[in-house]
Amino acid sequence: MLWDFDGTLVNSALKNIAITKEILELVVPHRSGENLAHWLSNEEDYHTANHQAANWRELYIDYYGLTAEETDAAGKLWAQYQASNQTPVEVFEGVTDTVIALADIPQGICSQNSSQNIVAMLEETGVAQHFHSVIGYEQIPFEQSKPEPESGLKCLGHMFAELVEKTIIYVGDHEGDVIFTRNIARRICSSNTLVSVAVAYSGGRPETWKNQPDHIIQHPEDLLKIVFG
Repeated sequence: MLWDFDGTLVNSALKNIAITKEILELVVPHRSGENLAHWLSNEEDYHTANHQAANWRELYIDYYGLTAEETDAAGKLWAQYQASNQTPVEVFEGVTDTVIALADIPQGICSQNSSQNIVAMLEETGVAQHFHSVIGYEQIPFEQSKPEPESGLKCLGHMFAELVEKTIIYVGDHEGDVIFTRNIARRICSSNTLVSVAVAYSGGRPETWKNQPDHIIQHPEDLLKIVFG
């Protein structure tokens, strides 16, 4: 079982908004303050833009109004500002119970968040012992971040001595997570089965995506029906 983090295990929208505002003020001050894109004005609009954009670059260019060059500059600052920003995040209702119910199944996290931040949240929530691997942005080169499969491959390598005849479920909130799952499938033994599960409880509308997941869940605990039948 592989999980995304932001928008899947935790609601980090307010933190992501705060970080983005800080970065835009530095990189593109003409796109901050009174000229800030309305998508960054509240959590609902942020979720709409984030889930409509195919990836983070499209989000910055098509929704926040940056050029490609400005987007590159902003992207390079994300890790630094993510580490320093102290805006709290909350675990989605039902996530803790679901993770505990899956305790007998190896679980890992592949995220563009900081692994240090993720582990701290898992420890605070009391579920850290249920995760066999946590891969954040620090362990993966920037150009190999999701939806490229490297973080998933690294996570699975930590979880299994041999990756054959496994059923691997990846749970995420974005269309890019579906693509990520398919990309992992292309890089591992064909005896394995990859299953993509999209969550709809964080503002996404998976039914509208061009790349469709295998399952859509409305609540974290719905995942148990997929796993256990």
